[in-house]
Amino acid sequence: MAVSPKYKKVIFLVAILLLPSIFYLTLYTGEHNYNRLPYIGPKEAVEKDDGSFDTLYHQIPYFEFTNQDGKKVTRDDLLGSVYVADFFFVTCPTICPKMAGNMKYMQDSFKDKKGDLKFISITVNPEHDSVEVLKEYAEKVHADTDSWSFLTGDKDKIYDIAFNGFFVNVMKDSIAPGGFLHSQMLILVDKKGHVRGYFDGTVHSEMKKDLTDAIDILYKEDVVPLKGEKSAKIEQRK
Repeated sequence: MAVSPKYKKVIFLVAILLLPSIFYLTLYTGEHNYNRLPYIGPKEAVEKDDGSFDTLYHQIPYFEFTNQDGKKVTRDDLLGSVYVADFFFVTCPTICPKMAGNMKYMQDSFKDKKGDLKFISITVNPEHDSVEVLKEYAEKVHADTDSWSFLTGDKDKIYDIAFNGFFVNVMKDSIAPGGFLHSQMLILVDKKGHVRGYFDGTVHSEMKKDLTDAIDILYKEDVVPLKGEKSAKIEQRK
């Protein structure tokens, strides 16, 4: 039996109204076809007033450095944004050019997230990599500095935040190419300052697949509250 145009219109309108509700119901109650990223670093259970517990995850400690435009950039400026961090130095003759190329690739790949997804490259040789040197380097690698900052500052503070915040090693080494050793990892940090993954910044295929997927997952976490998720508390200042 043929359905009249009138009923077809009613069925169509009902479908339009119900589909969004079914979609959100699936998101909030169903099984999700992606894995949540791990939280990297120490964590502890914190008892709340009602006797239940929250999980307190490692958060990047407060830092305050200067970017290629001479502007202060702090840990708190990055809260609320997903960001990718790495450690480098301008005169690095080996892995840094590859890392910069892959950071540029990631920045270009997520142009739709501009203003929300950020990138920071922190020099391990601040004695040489001044504001002016970093600005020239940013231009050399064709970085969009609206969302990609190149940071310099006190060497001891940089090395401390690398080791105790991002859990990567950096050090001066007279026999290393360029005189410094540093991690080749790109470090993914979520909007609350938690380290959520490490990706080899010298391997383009790892950027194209693994890091890209991980960033997408972090944004999905914003709209899909996974079952059993614990709230993570944030220390907003020093």
